[in-house]
Amino acid sequence: MALTTAPVKARRGPGSDRAHAARRGPGTARRSEGLAGYVFLSPWLIGLMGVTAVPMLLSLYLSFTDYDILTPFSEVRWVGLANYERMFTADPSYWHAVRVTLTFALVAVPLKLAAALGVALLLNRAWRGVGLFRGLFYLPSLLGGSVALAIVWVNMFNRDGAFNSLLSLVGIEGRPWVNDPDWALETLMVLAIWQFGAPMVIFLAGLKQVPTELYEAASVDGAGRFRQFRNVTLPMLSPVIFFNLVLETINGFQGFTAAFVLSNGTGGPVDSTLMYTLNLYITGFTDLEMGYASAMAWVFLLAIAVITAIFFSTGRFWVHYSDGEDR
Repeated sequence: MALTTAPVKARRGPGSDRAHAARRGPGTARRSEGLAGYVFLSPWLIGLMGVTAVPMLLSLYLSFTDYDILTPFSEVRWVGLANYERMFTADPSYWHAVRVTLTFALVAVPLKLAAALGVALLLNRAWRGVGLFRGLFYLPSLLGGSVALAIVWVNMFNRDGAFNSLLSLVGIEGRPWVNDPDWALETLMVLAIWQFGAPMVIFLAGLKQVPTELYEAASVDGAGRFRQFRNVTLPMLSPVIFFNLVLETINGFQGFTAAFVLSNGTGGPVDSTLMYTLNLYITGFTDLEMGYASAMAWVFLLAIAVITAIFFSTGRFWVHYSDGEDR
C-alpha cells in the first residue's frame, strides 16, 4: 500500500504579516505608517491651517494695508509701514491702552499668584472636608472669562450693589466703583485675583511633590515655619512658580471680556479700562480700521513673545529643578 503525502498549507503566524511587510521593503512600511499618521492628524492640521496659520498670515498682510472691512479685498490699498508709524508716533490712545494693560498685569498677576499660593498652603493639609474647599476655591476659575460672571461682577460693584451694602453695615459710604475712573480698573483687578483657582491647583500639585524629609531636616536644624517656607518650599516650587508666572502673565495681557462688559465696549469711564485687546477690538470692529488693528495685533504678539523670552532667559537664575540642573 503506497503512502502519499499531500502538501500541507503553512499556517500564518502572528509574525507573518510583519515578515511580509519586511519583504516589501522598509521604505514601503514607513510610507504606509506615515500616511496613517497624517490621516489621524488631518483634523488638527486642517484646524491649524484654516483657523490659525492662514488667518495669521492674512492679518500680517493686512497690517501693511489700509483695509476697512467694507472695501472689497481686491481693492485693498498697500500703505507699507504707515500703520506702525501711526501706532508709535501719532496715536495717544494706543499708548494709553499700553499703560492700562501694563498696570493691570503688574498688579493683578503677582497678587493672584500670591493668593493662589497662600490658599494652596492652607489646603495642603489632611483636614476633614478639605476636598470640598478645594472645589469651592477652584469654581471661579471654571467660569473663566464668561460674560455672565462679568455682568454679576458689575452689578456687585455698582452704586446699589452688594459690595456697597456690606460697607453700609459698618458705616462706610460706598461709591459707584465701576463708574469711577479712579476705581474701575481696580475692580477688574479684584475680579482677576478672585479667579486664582487654576494656579492654586497647580501649586497644590507642586506641594505634594516636596519631600517631607526636607521639612524634617530643616526642623531638626532649628528652622521655623517661615525659614522652611523660604529655604525649602519656595526653591522646590520654583518650576511651578515659573510655569504659573508665564501663563498668568500672558492671560493678564489678554484680558478683554470683563473690560468690555464693564465699559459697554468703550473702555470707559474716561478710558480707565481701555485694555490693549479692547482697544484693538474697537479699532477693528467699531472704527472699521482692520489694517491698523492687524498691525496692533502683531505688535502685541511680538511683545508677549519678548516678555516670555525674558522670563525664560532669567529663569535659570532662580528656577531650581529636583535633578540639580538649572535650565
